[in-house]
Amino acid sequence: MNIKQLMLTLAAGFALSASAQTQGYKDGVEYYKIGQFENAQEILQRTIDSPETNQAEALYYLGAIDLQNGNVKAAEEKFNKGLAIDPKAGLNYVGLGAVLLKNGDAKGASEQFKAALKAEKKAPVMVAIARTYYQADPVAYSKEYEKYMSDAYSKDKKSPDYYVMQGDKLRDEAIAEGADSDKIGESASAYTQAIYWDKATPEAYVKYSRLFAKANPQYAIEKLQELLQESPNSAMGQRELAERYYDNDQWTKAAQQYAEYIKNPNHFVQDEERYAVLLYFGEKYQESYDLAKQILAKNPNSVQMKRIIFLDLDKLGRKEEAKVAAEEFLAMPGVRFTANDYSSYAGILNELEEYEGEVAAWQKAIEVNPEKVELLKDLSAAYSQAGSRALKAQKAAGDDADAAAAAAEAHQAFVNAAAAYQKYIDADQYVTNDLVELASRYQNVAATSEPGSAEKADAINKAISTIDIVIERVPDNFIPYRNKARMVLVKNDNQPSEECVAVYGKVLELLDADPENRTKRADVYREAYSQTASYYINQKDTAGAKTWYEKMLEIDPDNQALRDYIDKLK
Repeated sequence: MNIKQLMLTLAAGFALSASAQTQGYKDGVEYYKIGQFENAQEILQRTIDSPETNQAEALYYLGAIDLQNGNVKAAEEKFNKGLAIDPKAGLNYVGLGAVLLKNGDAKGASEQFKAALKAEKKAPVMVAIARTYYQADPVAYSKEYEKYMSDAYSKDKKSPDYYVMQGDKLRDEAIAEGADSDKIGESASAYTQAIYWDKATPEAYVKYSRLFAKANPQYAIEKLQELLQESPNSAMGQRELAERYYDNDQWTKAAQQYAEYIKNPNHFVQDEERYAVLLYFGEKYQESYDLAKQILAKNPNSVQMKRIIFLDLDKLGRKEEAKVAAEEFLAMPGVRFTANDYSSYAGILNELEEYEGEVAAWQKAIEVNPEKVELLKDLSAAYSQAGSRALKAQKAAGDDADAAAAAAEAHQAFVNAAAAYQKYIDADQYVTNDLVELASRYQNVAATSEPGSAEKADAINKAISTIDIVIERVPDNFIPYRNKARMVLVKNDNQPSEECVAVYGKVLELLDADPENRTKRADVYREAYSQTASYYINQKDTAGAKTWYEKMLEIDPDNQALRDYIDKLK
């Protein structure tokens, strides 16, 4: 999956609509019913004082979340507070019963459940009691569970709560039985039955969708689309659909759905961050940057948004700003940075031609992820570029001392480049073309070594032996032979030799196999003819040299300087 190649068609901007519709605290209830307690708690706390909130009901769910988190005292306080607001709120009695069950007082719990039914003798309350027994201990309280489920069914055969509870129990049993369990289908049927009797049962759609999220992703998506047809303002439904698109690699639709969901006042800040990331991968860099800045204004320590800021700036071509932003990001304390963080920073430094910093960035990337051996190729390339830059500085140097220093710097950079590439090759994950690159790295070491030194001899021998392996693997390709000819030139202090002429002869033999090469590969012909002619000049064989220069003139008939030179040869 290469998400960077995907194009997303997104909304042109981001803003919270003042007229956006919301379900208020009911979004929190929906999150609770699908088991997302942290999300439920955030929305319930956010909306508890809103005029449209049923505070007694909201307090029950907040208390139930406290109980899930082991905060029994806080849970009890909320249930009692809910009853103080509305003594007929049966669910709060159920909550108090759950507290007593947790404390081992089954008799006291039973009394609270009776009080709940006295306040509200309805199927949903009966199912809530059954669920409480099930959550406390499905084996020890199996009879109580069955009794209250039976009472609920007798009270209302169309109760969606009854069928959702059935589906949950069957789902748990299917998980316990393993992948081959038939109860997955039975669980799905129960959720379907809940939806059949009441289409406004959001948790049934979501739980059904999750059953098939991996086995049949498109089917799971369609079920959530059905939910939003019934409840278009459900923040949970909007978010779940966006997540399902995201998990199924439908990036365009995921981004579009996030754009819609973000308008809902009951969205979460972390989802804004997800949307900013999707905008980046959708190549909407300015929109991603603008949104990330908005999020950072509210949460200055957002690691993900600081990361996205420097990545967006890089893509927008604002390289200096990207460098500053990347350095600010990489200086954040307590953050576990990825190899990609450092490699992205290295790419920015490369474009700014700050090669020393780039080398250090690649080294950090390798340190973070030593298993990613291909990073060694990037480190080698950075060293090689540093060496090339130092060679340019050597040519431009104003005095001998500066030139010598630049030459030494270039040589050391090429040594490091070869060492890094050799380490990559030694990891044994290379292809033949990587050997071509390694040979060229050793050639650079030899070319910048002291003439006649053991270091030069060792480097050029490694270069030639490496390119010989390539030639053995692709004997009909002229390029490795041309590379070898150049290496032999370096071996002989850039003086053509008999060995060099022989290798160039092989280059010409392979090129001549295709007459079109005289046009397509004219530059290679000129190189081979020129070096061969130079060899004969050094041998004081003017006739031989003239023969090869005339071949060169056939390739380049408009080269008057060469024509004049040939005429002067004696």
